[in-house]
Amino acid sequence: MTFAIHGLAVSRGIAIGRAVLVTSGRLEVSHYFIEPAQVEAEIARVRDGRDAVIEEIQRLQNSIAQMHPKEAPHELDALIDAHLLLLQDEDLRNGVKRWITDRFYNAEWALTAQLEVMARQFDDMEDEYLRERKADLEQITEKVLRAMRGMSASVVPSWTHTARKAGGQELPLNEFVDVPLILIGHDLSPTDLLHFKNSVFDGFATDVGGKNSHTAIVARSLDIPAVVGLRLCSQLVRQDDWVVIDGDAGVVMVDPSPSIIADYGFKQRKGELERSRLARLLRTPAVTLDGQKIELLANIEGPQDAAHAVEAGAAGVGLFRSEFLFMGRLGKLPDEEEQYRAYRTAIDGAQGLPVTIRTVDVGADKPLDANWRDEAHLNPALGLRAIRWSLADPAMFLTQLRAILRAAAHGPTSLLIPMLVHASEIRRTLALIDHARAQLNNLGIPHGEVRIGAMIEIPAAALTVPLFLQYFDFLSIGTNDLTQYTLAIDRSDESVAHLYDPLHPAVLRLIATTITQCNEAGKPVSVCGEMAGDPAMTRLLLGMGLRIFSMHPGHILPVKFEILRCDARKLQPWAQQLVAEVDPQARDMGTP
Repeated sequence: MTFAIHGLAVSRGIAIGRAVLVTSGRLEVSHYFIEPAQVEAEIARVRDGRDAVIEEIQRLQNSIAQMHPKEAPHELDALIDAHLLLLQDEDLRNGVKRWITDRFYNAEWALTAQLEVMARQFDDMEDEYLRERKADLEQITEKVLRAMRGMSASVVPSWTHTARKAGGQELPLNEFVDVPLILIGHDLSPTDLLHFKNSVFDGFATDVGGKNSHTAIVARSLDIPAVVGLRLCSQLVRQDDWVVIDGDAGVVMVDPSPSIIADYGFKQRKGELERSRLARLLRTPAVTLDGQKIELLANIEGPQDAAHAVEAGAAGVGLFRSEFLFMGRLGKLPDEEEQYRAYRTAIDGAQGLPVTIRTVDVGADKPLDANWRDEAHLNPALGLRAIRWSLADPAMFLTQLRAILRAAAHGPTSLLIPMLVHASEIRRTLALIDHARAQLNNLGIPHGEVRIGAMIEIPAAALTVPLFLQYFDFLSIGTNDLTQYTLAIDRSDESVAHLYDPLHPAVLRLIATTITQCNEAGKPVSVCGEMAGDPAMTRLLLGMGLRIFSMHPGHILPVKFEILRCDARKLQPWAQQLVAEVDPQARDMGTP
């Protein structure tokens, strides 16, 4: 009987095949007390298990280094680094040791007890991205438990097409050697996915995971159809069931009828043709039918991302989220030299194209250390974060500014300041930039010129754009936060997320006004939020007068395709009318 399971769409595309279930849930763990004389031996068992996992991950890193970038994307390398950091985390190591020494728990019990303690800390975090790091902790804990039992750390069988056809593996579907296979599991780690990439699977689905989980990030980078957050999927699907993974809709169809398989087969072929067609636009200039040149830039998280963004057709980097250099380091901030090398890597990777580096955007709701908790503020999302956090720690901020200025000597670079509101903040920020430049001059250290811009992501900033234009070379509209703060909606809060609406008239008017005022002043303005990468929004933003878009590199070609079909001049009156609507969604967004 056909039935559907709904989850989160995290990686686009359609995959149709037979289900292969993997046991990736937590292992059964024995709980017993040990004798005092056994303490050191139990601690050693955990240490040996951990070291075995570290060695396996390091072997994977070496394998990745030998691979072509398309086979092992840079995101995977970064996420494996994150797992190594967790394995070496002092809280994890010391916590396990205390459970064994003070409570006389056996090694497995101590490990899972400390996992529970740290998992609760992750659950309390307000930032969605950091909250989802709990899954990484669970994954590495399970790997250590498996290693302590002498089992492989990976939950994914490493079957290859050759091995399957040779019958050399214990594949339960030998009679279906030519049938695509779909992996169904409770959870999969990034390193599991590396095995997955080299195996026979065409798609995967998991019970747990969010849109920002490491598994989801790697799935997108590998371009594998995937759905996560399916809750009981691994229990409802049986070994060898036919399943369809709809990575566009976030649905898994189980035991589909022949007609449903035919429908999805058609969608699959259509999607493949669409990707092939878009790939032909890679080197096509983004120009509208009336000759307007549009700049399509990339949002990146890591320094190595810049080179990949250029390969994906980006005209430069519109947003380098530097906070990812600072996060998950157990409180040890990167020094000036490390930051300089990272920023220079991005600038070198851009091959002469412009790179915009946003200063660190962390704070109360984005703690640097996963174990850090803000219990002093009632509403940390509105508290000490982004530029407010930087201004509160001038020494840290100056270190970052010096590193960026030094890197700017190697290519066109812009500085982008997040979450400014007050004129006093603007003046103090600019004074610190001047101070950083003076420090480098006094030390005789080479540095480059930078354009300085500000993010418009708070309604108060959008309503005072002329103030910002007095001080800055360009502005960038962060539509995610602007929508969130305008509507007072935390989009990561499931109870109110349905009210998050970037098409709300108030949001559209703030965006349109900001673009208009920048254009009238002759200052560049870009949009770097989710709206920029949504082809359904492209016509509206063009009609508002936007000429610079910054988005995930994977969205560039679909947006370019839309741009090539638009007459920006004709879109203008339509967009103005739409912005003036009380309910813009009541109108047809696609046809001016």
